Amino acid sequence: MMYNIRGENIEVTPALREYVEKKIGKLERYFDDTDHVHVNVNLKVYNDGQGKIEVTIPIPHLLLRAEERHDDMYAAIDLVTDKLERQIRKHKTKVNRKLRDREKGVKLAAPVPNGAAAAENDEEFEIVRTKHFSLKPMDSEEAILQMNLLGHNFFIFTNAETNRTNIVYRRKDGRYGLIEAN
Repeated sequence: MMYNIRGENIEVTPALREYVEKKIGKLERYFDDTDHVHVNVNLKVYNDGQGKIEVTIPIPHLLLRAEERHDDMYAAIDLVTDKLERQIRKHKTKVNRKLRDREKGVKLAAPVPNGAAAAENDEEFEIVRTKHFSLKPMDSEEAILQMNLLGHNFFIFTNAETNRTNIVYRRKDGRYGLIEAN
């Protein structure tokens, strides 16, 4: 694995770099070929002393990404490694289940009786509500106002300037983000 470790408001010491590489390196056992795998690690420390680690591992057919906050950066590294390992195991289980089902000739999307989700299968997602609405042309400021009036965390609208679908959302830090569809 090739590591790209960056620090924001923190110096990436050799000990910290070694710990990150050691912990994330344990994930190599899940991969066949790790020579061309790039691991992007972003370490950040906030004014309140809390540390945050973001890890992104792009591999073919899967993007592994996890982030964790903790007062102790080493503990955050441990937590994010556990999170990534769970993602890998879940993906591997899902792939193996699909392969088994194909070998048996079973349909992948079998209907669920009475529309209820199977309790033992955590891979199925149940849609419990569908909403229909028309997108109103407006600018991003008006969309944020509408979102706040409704008490939602996001709001979908048609951008009046570009005539494209956009989404405004409230970030964890309390500020706002904008997603523009191409």
